Amino acid sequence: MSKLAVAGLQLELSSQNNLHQVAGHIESTIGRFPWLNMIVVGELATYGPSALTAQPRGGEAESLYCELALKHGIWLIPGSLFEQDGDQVFNTSPVINPAGEVVARYRKIFPFSPYENDTTPGEEFVVFDVPGVGRLGLCICYDAWFPEVSRTLAWMGAEAIICPTMTNTIDRDIELCLARTNAASNQCYFFNLNVAGKMGMGQSISVGPEGNVLYQAGSGHEIITVEMDFDLVRHTRERGVLGLCQTLKSFRDCQVSFAPYDAGRPPSETLANLGPLTMPERLTG
Repeated sequence: MSKLAVAGLQLELSSQNNLHQVAGHIESTIGRFPWLNMIVVGELATYGPSALTAQPRGGEAESLYCELALKHGIWLIPGSLFEQDGDQVFNTSPVINPAGEVVARYRKIFPFSPYENDTTPGEEFVVFDVPGVGRLGLCICYDAWFPEVSRTLAWMGAEAIICPTMTNTIDRDIELCLARTNAASNQCYFFNLNVAGKMGMGQSISVGPEGNVLYQAGSGHEIITVEMDFDLVRHTRERGVLGLCQTLKSFRDCQVSFAPYDAGRPPSETLANLGPLTMPERLTG
């Protein structure tokens, strides 16, 4: 089997303890669509955007989600949770298999600075295998703005990228463009799953490996079901997007050394002159 039936839950939530509300939506979604293999929830949907809700690994939320995955025999990516690790807090997305085991945890590499300064950036890319189906990668929200993240996941073998998101700002339209770009340039599925209600503006998007929009949600509560065909990814990577652009092969075969990524590279005067990463000051006069 090369197909994976995935449901994204675009939930209308408030910035509060939504744990049992999210769990109830997972239960009802499985009841309605028992053929699903995986359920994905938006970024920080469980407790909202305050890092004060951080829990250690294996805390109340993660434990309940593991029970649900085991009960229903599904893969579960419950968005992300703030993870307390010593004095540091990470924005972490766990991956739970149908046996109720956490098989991977991805820590958001690019927090939304300077607005999200209460979390520590992660340092490791994460991919995981669904046996007999394919390999998936994870990123979280603002990570999608950095092509290096999606390209690295594709380089690691990801055939689909899951991106839990919490966006409630006017740049959502740009993120929809980025989702299509990340999918087309890496010839993979890209599923950007946003929250709705008081925490986000929805408009989740699922994109196929040729950059084609499979579905774009509205702004309210929606259950977005997508059947990912990993054979289609492999065909597209072999034959090219629309039979044309064999992007990953060209990247693989390119002999150019890209200066921004060279070890010991000289500093960029252009980037250095941008100044520090701080909150913009109020405009005057």
